[in-house]
Amino acid sequence: MAERTSGFDRASPLTRQLLTRVLPPTRRFEVRLWDGDVLPAPNGERDAALILRRPDALARMLRPPVDLNVGEAYMRGDFDIDGDLLAVFEAVEQLAPRLGAADLLALTRDLGALRREVERRPTLAARLRGGQHSPRRDREAVRHHYDVSNAFYGLWLDERMVYSCAYFPRGDKTLDEAQTAKLDLICRKLRLRAGERLLDIGCGWGGLALYAAERYGVRVTGITLSERQLDEARRRAVERGLAHLVRFELLDYREVTGSFDKVSSVGMAEHVGAAKLPAYFRAAWNALEPGGLMLNHAISQGPVTLRTSREVASGQCIQRYIFPDGEILPVWQTLRDAEEVGFEVRDVEDLREHYALTLRHWLSRLEARWAEAVGEVGEERLRLWRLYLAGSAHQFAWGHLALHQALLARPDERGRVALPATRADLYS
Repeated sequence: MAERTSGFDRASPLTRQLLTRVLPPTRRFEVRLWDGDVLPAPNGERDAALILRRPDALARMLRPPVDLNVGEAYMRGDFDIDGDLLAVFEAVEQLAPRLGAADLLALTRDLGALRREVERRPTLAARLRGGQHSPRRDREAVRHHYDVSNAFYGLWLDERMVYSCAYFPRGDKTLDEAQTAKLDLICRKLRLRAGERLLDIGCGWGGLALYAAERYGVRVTGITLSERQLDEARRRAVERGLAHLVRFELLDYREVTGSFDKVSSVGMAEHVGAAKLPAYFRAAWNALEPGGLMLNHAISQGPVTLRTSREVASGQCIQRYIFPDGEILPVWQTLRDAEEVGFEVRDVEDLREHYALTLRHWLSRLEARWAEAVGEVGEERLRLWRLYLAGSAHQFAWGHLALHQALLARPDERGRVALPATRADLYS
């Protein structure tokens, strides 16, 4: 016991020493220790403060896998970030490539004396049953993320509750305007016409389906695996007088029947998984009439890879708490699987900077409604979401993630697709 007390007596100077060793000198945040000691930001440029709440906080955070243990430590409140989280993520960007297994072993050995007790593991982890990407397990994975609380998402999404990358063609739009611009861009890329039948795979709370019906006069079938999304989408369809044009169903993409002129899939393919991607595109192909179009809007691996060890970036935090069974694939793999089914790739656009800006909007809106959000989902889950949104904004801004819209066509029996010769009509 005396030895452990002695270790904690040394906690503040040891923590200062280790932080000075690992943190980049260009960081734009200060570090505040539990005892009031402060490591100021170099050059006095401070956008945030990293606050270590307890002597063993650093020991908890830097144990491999670092991303999982940092996420859980933040959920528990072992540390806080006051101010711009992205300033801290930029420092991690510089630090992570330098931390290999040997470096972490040395750090955790030095920090060993600071561990006071076994960590309480947060209770928010997904608990999925069945084979990966089976229909049953996919339903559970989707509901883990989306069935949290409609009111919670309504606090920080736009008024249409569109939970995917917005589109800022001039960079000066509000979030509501940018999401409307995104929905219209998708409808224009699909060249929707009144009376056509649109299948919206992963329809969310109905934003795209309702917009396409209202503005373009198409008949839409929207499918989701989230019961709460389904209830809200159906409520909105009735409220807007669009129930005669839009039908929402609790349905897996593998269960779709019927024939459609166009197919949209926005922010859904990330849930499919590499092994099931051919079946996903086959289902869309079978649903399309010859000559029809599909718009696939999905996150992809970015052009810039963060080169670091699995001990630092394991992906376990996202898998365990945010998007269980989610898989982010390179765009070439997505397009290859679409082509192997028979689709012709007609257009591809990367909107990654737009997603970084979208996520910044979501983060600031969530922080502005913090007290209400705590009432909806609790403090731990809310802290998790704050970290997730900030981390994702950083990933898109730095090119580790991308967002690709791919326009795919099912040519008719003579190889024809009813598309203009250029993209000029999209911007007229």
